[in-house]
Order: sequence, then structure tokens, then C-alpha cells
Amino acid sequence: MTSFDYFAHGELPTPTLPTDEARALMREVHGVDVDLRSLGSQQDQNFLVTPAAGGDPLGVLKISNPVFSESEIEMQDAAAAVVARAEPSLRIPRIVEGPRGPMSGWWETSQGRLHARVISFVSGRTLTGSGYLSPRVVERLGELSAAVSVALANETHPASGRVLQWDLRHAERAIAEISETEPDADIRAFTAEATARALAALAPVSDALPRQLGHYDVTDDNVLRPDGIRTLPDAVIDFGDVIDSWAVGEIAVTVSSVLHHAGGSYRTALPAIAAFDRRRPLSDDEITALWPLVVLRGVVLVLSGRQQVRLDEANDYASGALDREFSILRRATAVPIEVATARIRHALGRPAAATPEWTGEALLPNPDRAVILDAGTLSPLADEGAWFEEDAVERAAQHLLDEGAEVVVLPALRPVLLGAPSRTPNAPATVPTAASVWFAQPTALRVPAGLSVRHGETEIDGEAPARSRVDVLFATLDPAEVPATVPAADLPGWRGVVGDATRALGVDAAVEVEDDLLDRREAVVAEVQEHYYARPPRIERGWREYLVDVDGRVYLDMVNNVASVGHAHPRIAAAVARQTRLLNTNSRFHYAAITRYAERLASTLPDELDTVFFVNSGSEAVDLAIRLALAATERRDVVAMAEAYHGWTYASDAVSTSIADNPHALETRPEWVHTVEAANSYRGRHRGADAAAYAPEAAARLRALAAEGNPPAAFLSETFYGNAGGVALPDGYLKQVYATVRELGGLAIADEVQVGFGRLGSWFWGFDQQGVVPDIVAVAKSIGAGFPLGAVITRREIADRYRTQGYFFSSTGGSPLSSVVGQTVLDIIDEEQLQENARVVGAHLKARLEALGDRHPIVGTVHGAGLYLGLEFVRDRAILTPATEETAAICDRLLELGVIMQPTGDHQNVLKIKPPLCVTRDSADYFVDMLDRVLSTGY
Repeated sequence: MTSFDYFAHGELPTPTLPTDEARALMREVHGVDVDLRSLGSQQDQNFLVTPAAGGDPLGVLKISNPVFSESEIEMQDAAAAVVARAEPSLRIPRIVEGPRGPMSGWWETSQGRLHARVISFVSGRTLTGSGYLSPRVVERLGELSAAVSVALANETHPASGRVLQWDLRHAERAIAEISETEPDADIRAFTAEATARALAALAPVSDALPRQLGHYDVTDDNVLRPDGIRTLPDAVIDFGDVIDSWAVGEIAVTVSSVLHHAGGSYRTALPAIAAFDRRRPLSDDEITALWPLVVLRGVVLVLSGRQQVRLDEANDYASGALDREFSILRRATAVPIEVATARIRHALGRPAAATPEWTGEALLPNPDRAVILDAGTLSPLADEGAWFEEDAVERAAQHLLDEGAEVVVLPALRPVLLGAPSRTPNAPATVPTAASVWFAQPTALRVPAGLSVRHGETEIDGEAPARSRVDVLFATLDPAEVPATVPAADLPGWRGVVGDATRALGVDAAVEVEDDLLDRREAVVAEVQEHYYARPPRIERGWREYLVDVDGRVYLDMVNNVASVGHAHPRIAAAVARQTRLLNTNSRFHYAAITRYAERLASTLPDELDTVFFVNSGSEAVDLAIRLALAATERRDVVAMAEAYHGWTYASDAVSTSIADNPHALETRPEWVHTVEAANSYRGRHRGADAAAYAPEAAARLRALAAEGNPPAAFLSETFYGNAGGVALPDGYLKQVYATVRELGGLAIADEVQVGFGRLGSWFWGFDQQGVVPDIVAVAKSIGAGFPLGAVITRREIADRYRTQGYFFSSTGGSPLSSVVGQTVLDIIDEEQLQENARVVGAHLKARLEALGDRHPIVGTVHGAGLYLGLEFVRDRAILTPATEETAAICDRLLELGVIMQPTGDHQNVLKIKPPLCVTRDSADYFVDMLDRVLSTGY
């Protein structure tokens, strides 16, 4: 029998054998009683097969389209067997044995002679749909594509020369024939233009492309991942498109299936291409051919899918794929093929094709008089949020002209922060492709060939106007195809077709070259001093609730309670600048700032807390608080709440029992540290109303220690359970525990490092919420707004007892500079009403987060108050299984969407939501909107 030739058959109606008839034939031919459930397919008919008596699936019944020969079907099964042998770690379907042998053969049916076979059922989930695929999953698709390609590289088969419309070697002819039947003129025009561009790029290398037997359909629909969280695909199914074709077509088909997923683009497909190349290196010709083939695959999918629906309106599988197929093509053509190819070369570490370099005369009459406009992230022009203004670049240029510049130049191909948008789910286009020039006076220009010089929409070849922006583009593409700006991550691709027009002006401007800064950091900084994210953005600027990287990408910072009053607050900057010009020395000198700040800080606390020690951090503050308690009571035992973190110094680490920060925390505590159960009313031993039992149990524990001869010097805890994500302690908890420890002669220490200083909105200090007054308060973080500043506040008689431990001294704790910063922070909180902002915006934010629980079962609860909130994720709301891996993945996806967020808690399943106190309602809404997107589209 001859092999199938698509061009001889054209239309391929799917077999439509009735389910009852298929079930009867399974009994008659193979001797098994089964139930069948129809599955979708483009050109075959598929059923899920389960025993009639119930149980696990037996396999998938595949009734082949009658146009395919027995030899072609045998080739598909043989190819699957080869891959299974070569890659034993992969799950590959096989023919299922029945009571009468392999369940494969020809059936005589009401629709004629049809080939049917039962292929083993491979458990798991496909990547079907358009949900989000993480970079690691995309990379895994490339690994699977390469594994199949390598396994089949030396295989041959008599039927391998069959002709399918999916064979990219025949894409031109298939597109031409199907286009004749396409009724939509716009679709015909769009696909024709895409096809012409792809064929033109492919033509120079097509004859040199190596061929081999391949799967050519390793797509999101045809791989499966095991059930579980963040699992990777480990199964390849559906060998129905096995042919001999261009080897590079294997990865081209895989890449095309990535594009329709949430956030998909040519850039998100790069991990798959790189993974394929590592296992099966691509030749230079194959790299050149890759993206044209992706485009052709998209065209064939669009036209074939639409044709199949016209032929078979009842084919839900085909009709359901139309939107995602068009999305593939639209995203494949979003950038010119030359750009995508150059970006792929860069990602693979291959030498770039020749990039345009200007060798002609300078456009500017007097280039040495040009003033460079630095609009990047580190530019002083972006200080104090000036980059927020949409016209920030124009303002900066006009200011330089006003100061006497004859010519102002904004260089091409350098990231620009001025005017960049904030709160963007995609990396914004911050890199101008053209150089921009402003002249103080009208200036005659002689425009050399190769440059496009425009004032607005008008091409200039004569006189440039004064004080108006003139854009100069140097590109090998039609200027109409070059966007004014591109994302920084796309720059390596665009550099293949866009030259640096700055040099065409005759001006030299520095270009920051790619470096290995993160690798250098990891080589020289201690490993345990970790950084957020595996591959973090390089953050070099902050403003209010925003952080900015060197590419001009603005991130919403929802985790940074260190910068309490907002990043780069101008009043703090001014206070620091002024004080460093006056005096900065150690605190043993006599100067006004330490006194004024100590008085001001003490005034925020109950009257009896009247004596202040200054240190540099929260760890030091807790450490000193413990030492004060030991000195004042002449005891050595301290009781702390479990699952908490208090610092890294010896004493503060000793009382820290969070296993997230130290997996061995509980078994490595010194003998003088004792714990009471974490008073977590959500996931602790006592929940809801029963959480009232925590306080009497803690009190009993304190009394038991005293009875054993270990009376506590102090009870130490956060006043709002911050490490767990802002869980409020049960009502009355501290009142009862504080009373007990004092009854036993000990002291109450409040760790306010994370939750104090107005963050809770309704209360300035966390202990206010409990209606208690501690004996010692330790505070840091917020009080310095990013400056290393901590404090311990207590009663005079307790402070005086420290003399039994020797003297106290901190070189920079309470220095003139730190004291001035501390006073300024308090001024800002008061005058900008940041505590009230925490209350109002925090309440709105909490309500919106709680509403997510109505739509997303993973949302367990929302902890906290004001702007110290915790969103806890669980896999089961009944037993509260922590969604640890999901939380990490959610944080990674939020970063892609422009939000900085990190997990907390012993199970690392709580989002710690503690942004700068100045965060706006709009920013809070953006955070929740992006979180909703992540939970809806995947992570």
C-alpha cells in the first residue's frame, strides 16, 4: 500500500464510529468488555478505554483515519518503541496486550475498513490550554523534544516518506492549497504576508538543513506531567505525525506550542530552544531556519484548523483550538524574523550575525559640543521620582538647553527610566531604538544614506527645528518596522537589525556591557548571606513603594518593611546630607540629636517606658533586651514563643525557633531557652475560639519552670505574630502571660521589630492591640527606614541594672547621623499620616485579598492588620496542608508581573505582605490583580 500523500487527499474528515459499535468491536475482535469515553483529535478518533466492570483505564483506543496505511501505523508504533528503549526514564505509550494478544488490527465497520489499536494509558496531565508555563517547564519541553530527536536520529522506515500537511518541508505548498479554500480575506492576507517573510528567510539555508525521522509533534498537548505540585513532563504521547523531515522542525514545532500560553512570546520560548541545543546542538543553518519554521507552523495551524472546522463542524477539538492557533501565529510574527533569530543566537551563546555599525560621516555639524542626556536608572535626573512624569525626557532636554547646551543627545539603545511606566505586568519597552537630538537653534543637516531622521512623523532632509526632538534611526529594516522603544531583554535581538545611531551623530556615549555581577557577588559574599530569587533583577533605585532595575523596569515592592516611609525619601536624604556635613561620631560625645531623638521615641510609648538604648539592628535590640532582663532579675532562663525569629546574634538566635530560618532550631537551643507553643489560632493545636487555651497553657508552663527551679528572667515574643505572616495573638493572651511572668519575678519583653511603628494601622505598637505594657521593648527596621538603627526602651530601674553586666557602648547606635534619621522618620510618619494610610489602605487590601478566597481554593486565610498582612496558601482548607511549593512558584510568577513578594512562616506558605507605609490604594489593587492573574492562569 502506498503511503499517505496529503496533496492527493487534501481534506481529512475524522472517523466518526458510534461508541456502541466501537464497544461491540472491542468485545468481538479483542475479547474485552469495556466502556469508552470519546477524546478529541484533529484527524483520528480516540476513546478512553476502561473495563466495563470498573477500574483503572486500560488505554486509549485510537481509530486511525482510513487514509493512513498499515505501514504508516506500524512506523508510529516502532518509533515509540525506539524512544522508549533509548530513554527509559520517559513514559512512552505502547500497544496493550489483551486476552487474544496485542490489541491492534483492522476492523470491519459500518464506515468501512478501519485500523484500531489500544495504546497504553499514560497517567498525568498534559499542558493543554493556555495557562502559564514556568521557564522550567518550557525548558523541559525542549529537553523532551531533543531526547526524541536524538533517539530517532539514525532510524529509518519505508513509510517515512509520507507527505503530511504538518511536514514543514511542504509548508509552502500546503499553505497555498488551503488558502484557496479560506473564505476570510483578512486571514488570507495576514497568513500570506507571514508566509512570504518566512520563506524568504528560509530559502538561503533550506537545502542545507539535515533530515531525519522524528516525532514532530512534541507539544503541550502531547506531553504529560505526573500529578503533583511543580512536576515536570516525563511522558511523550501521540506518535501520529512521525515522518522524515528537517531535524530542526522538531524544536520548531515544540516552540510553537509554547507561544499561546499566558504571557507567551518568542522570548519565553528561549529556555526550550537552549535546552534542545544543549542535548542536540543546532547548526548555524538550523538556527537561521528555526524561527521561519515556527512562523510557517503557525500559518499551517491556523489555516488547517479553520479548514477542519469547515469540514467537520462537530469536531469540538478542532474548533476549540482555533483561538490558541491564531495566538501562536500572532505571537510568532510579533517581531521580525531577523530579530527573533538574533535573539536566539544570543541565548545560545552563538556569535551574532554582523550588526549594523556606522562608518559614514557624522550627522551633527559640531558633535563635540553635544551634551549627553543620561536618562537611565542611575541618573540624577531621575531622583525624587522625577522619572514618574511621562514627559520627563523632554523636560530634562529643555532644562539642559536652558542651561546653555547647544545640542542635547539622548543615546540610542540604552535603557531609559525617565518616563517609564510603573505597575506593568510585562517588561516595558524602555530602550529607544533611535538617538534623539534637541538643537538650541535651527540647524541645517545633511542626512547621509542609511539614516532615517524624523521630527515627529515628518522625515527631515534639510533643517532641524530648534528645541524640538529629532529622532535618528540607523537600521537595516524599513524604519516602519522598527518600534520607537523595545524591552531591554529584546535588545540582543534588535541589535541584529538596528545600529547605534548615537555614533552616526558623531557622539560617543558609554554602553554598559553585560557582566557577571551576580556571579561575582556569589563568589565573594558568604553563601548564607542570601539574595532573593535565583536570578534576581539588578535593583539600583527605589522610590516610595517602587524598586527599579538597571533596565528601567519598575517593580512594586510589597515586602519591604525596612523602607518604612518609602524608598529614597527626600527628607531623609536631605537630613543625612546635612548631618554628614556637620558631625557624625560615636555616641559618647555630647550633641543634641541623641537627646532629642530619645525623648521623641520615648514619647510614643507609655510613660513608664522612659529610658532608651540605641543599637544598629533588630538582632542587637533583642540581644540587648535579653541581657537587660538577665541583669535585672539575676536569672538565666528565658521563655520564648515557638516558631518565631528574633535575630542572628548569639542571644537573639538562641530564642529563635523558626525552622524556616534554621531547620535545627528546636534541637540546638541552649538549655537556658524554653518555649511555649505558638499561639496560632489558624493552624495551631487550638484554633478559632479554642485559641483562648494558649494563654493559660503558657502561664502553666512558666509556673512549671519556676517550680522546677528555673524561674524565668523574661517572657519574649512578638506582639503580633509576624513570622507566621501577621497572625494576631488571641485576645488577652499577653495580658495573662505578662501577668504570670511578673508574678514569678520575671519581665515581659516585646519584640516590635517587624510590627511596630504604625504598621498595624489602628495601633502604633503591637502591644497596644493586646492592651498591655511590656517591661522592655525592642525595635528596629521601621525606625530607620533603611538606615541601620535599632533601639531598646525600658524603665529606668531596669536599665540601671545593666551596670552589673559592665558598661554599654555602640559606636554608631545613637550617633548624630542615626539620631537625625530616626527623628526624621517619626516626622514623616506624623506629617504624612502614614499610620492612617496603613489603616485605610491596609483594610482595603485585606478585603480584596479575602475576596480572592471566593474564587481560589488555595487561599486559606488572610492574617494581620494594617500593612502587616499574611496570605496563607493551603492545599486543603479542612486539614490545612501547607502549599509550600505553590507559594514559591507564585512569588516567582509575581516577579515576572512586576511585583516583589516573598514567603514566610515555618512552612513557607504565607505571603508576607508588608510594603512601605506610603503604598497607595492603586498599588494595592495592582498587587491583588496580579495575584488573581497568577492564581487564575497558573504558576
